[in-house]
Amino acid sequence: MIARRDGYYINFGIGTPTLVGNCIPTGMEVVLQSENSMVGIGKFPLEGDEGPDLIIAGKETVTEIPGTVYFSSADSFGIIRGGHVNITVLGALQVDEQGNIANWAIPGEKLKGMGGAMDLVAGARRVIVAMGHSTKDGQPKILRKCSLPLTGLEVVDMIVTELAVIEITPEGLMLREIAPGATVESVQKLTEPELRVAPDLKTIML
Repeated sequence: MIARRDGYYINFGIGTPTLVGNCIPTGMEVVLQSENSMVGIGKFPLEGDEGPDLIIAGKETVTEIPGTVYFSSADSFGIIRGGHVNITVLGALQVDEQGNIANWAIPGEKLKGMGGAMDLVAGARRVIVAMGHSTKDGQPKILRKCSLPLTGLEVVDMIVTELAVIEITPEGLMLREIAPGATVESVQKLTEPELRVAPDLKTIML
């Protein structure tokens, strides 16, 4: 559901989104972009295959594909701000039922900087959040209203977690897919807003 068609340019953030390259179906050709000036990212490397010089914004190693190119940060953000990214896949601290996202600051904690998230949610044509469904202490991260400083207003199209795929619609949150072994009730228990269940609810393919 992330790589929707051939020819898409997809940006991914740090953490869970770095696995996007491992989830592209065989035969589909999409181009992965990192905001720190790399286009043509391959699969997330296995242990021992890391290239110490191939490091993305999240300080994680990646791999190249034939045709990978490098350029300046100004050109990279020109791609993003110019609307040339079809999809961005970001992590988040919170997402709410209006599609608001908070992913750059927690008041009182040390802040490294906002990174490129604000540009990405404004410039990409489609925004997908890939994150854990709840916090480490079991509190929902999908809320009725975000309480942390916002990255973008009403920009998120879809949320993908280890439990579910949820689409943000004008009528509210639509549960589209569910993880094997999970139930609608168990997902709802960890989701603050009420979920609407798609008539054709599917099981996430692993």
